[in-house]
Amino acid sequence: MSLEDTLYPLLKLYEAAPQPVKSLAGRAYRAIPSSLRYGPAYTRFQNEASAVDTWDAETIRLYQITALRDSLMAAAKAPFYAERFAACGVDPLKFESLEQLPDYPLLTKQDMILQREQMVNPEFDAKQRLYITTGGSSGVPVGFYLHKGVSRPKEQAYLEAQWSRRGYRIGDRVAVIRGSVTSSKAGGAISYYDPTRNWLILSSYHLTLERLPEYVAALNRFRPHHLHAYPSAALMLARGLEHSGFKFNFKLTSLLCGSEKLTAESQQYLENFFGAKVLHWYGHSERVVLAAQGRTSNHLHFWPTYGFAEFGEPDSAGNCEIIGTSFHNHVMPLIRYRTGDYAKITDGEVSEIVGRDYEYLVSATGRRISLTAINMHDRIFDDLLAVQFFQEHAGVVECRFQAGPKWQSSRGEAMEAGLLKKLGDDFTLTLRQVPEVEKTSAGKHKWLVSKLPF
Repeated sequence: MSLEDTLYPLLKLYEAAPQPVKSLAGRAYRAIPSSLRYGPAYTRFQNEASAVDTWDAETIRLYQITALRDSLMAAAKAPFYAERFAACGVDPLKFESLEQLPDYPLLTKQDMILQREQMVNPEFDAKQRLYITTGGSSGVPVGFYLHKGVSRPKEQAYLEAQWSRRGYRIGDRVAVIRGSVTSSKAGGAISYYDPTRNWLILSSYHLTLERLPEYVAALNRFRPHHLHAYPSAALMLARGLEHSGFKFNFKLTSLLCGSEKLTAESQQYLENFFGAKVLHWYGHSERVVLAAQGRTSNHLHFWPTYGFAEFGEPDSAGNCEIIGTSFHNHVMPLIRYRTGDYAKITDGEVSEIVGRDYEYLVSATGRRISLTAINMHDRIFDDLLAVQFFQEHAGVVECRFQAGPKWQSSRGEAMEAGLLKKLGDDFTLTLRQVPEVEKTSAGKHKWLVSKLPF
């Protein structure tokens, strides 16, 4: 077990604490050796991520067969998978080649919503499970279990390994503009310092031209080596600086951009403007597969030792759905999981993740709130089948939701409070339960329906 996972339930309490308390507790925590903070699995995955680039195709194939067999065998212990595997006539004990994986059934988000507890390996008790939720990029909220002491240390090790491709070193100062809430007020604080990681956390909710001087001042005081940001936030910052003429008094080593798509044109713009290399990567909260740009290529390469990636049949635009099978999470393995994300395949390589567009809600004071930042990692969306935001007027938002069989209407108040904490006090929010949320012509969920004229 890792100390990081043991303390995870206290994360929100830590984030809400006054800065002096954060500083005292955070510096003490950072002084603890990483092997104790993240546990023994962290070192194992550090070594693996460092070595895999030197492996030949046969070594990788043998690793994947073993890891897949382990995941399939762990899954077969859960009632949901045992029934599915039996119906398909597959036996994990007989799994001997990668070509056998398509014989196993696909897994959908709806399966996870409706059958989550039946997907848990009963050999692991509750103390070994870490519950996580995500709103996803498609507006379908999903809850699942990670393997304590394994899933999150593994993620940390692989992220650091791929960030190192653009000059990142453990302990570097990092400025972060992602989904952290620094204040629920439109005029509230824009940043706080997280000493546990030596990170400056900046709000992605308050990034406007009017408040840009505060961001520049905070960044110039901190002088980060790297900017870890949603692509949309990095672009907003660059365009704001370009428009205003404000300058940084430091030079960035890299921009680390994940969670949203990043076009080649936008990446080139960011690299030219900041004079620093960008690393773009694809991952998700479920920790099934992970891909990142290479050291010399901007194509996305899936880590072969992180999880197993397959691609569905091309759609009308030629894009293929990413289907993943998790490695190492034996608490709740995800087998042939349809992520709902799509990849553009060029010359046999992933050139772009499509479908993760920059979508915004606009406040009454003109703030633009990325829906990526609204993606909740707590339990307020539990037991909902779909969530969708509708906006026709600035500052006025309707949250439409499709309830699952276990949803209780009494939880609506908590959901509204959780959303308003992120949106801020210059929004009016109403909740509306609907039989089904609006979908695209292809039948896909829409995270946002906006009627704004801009």
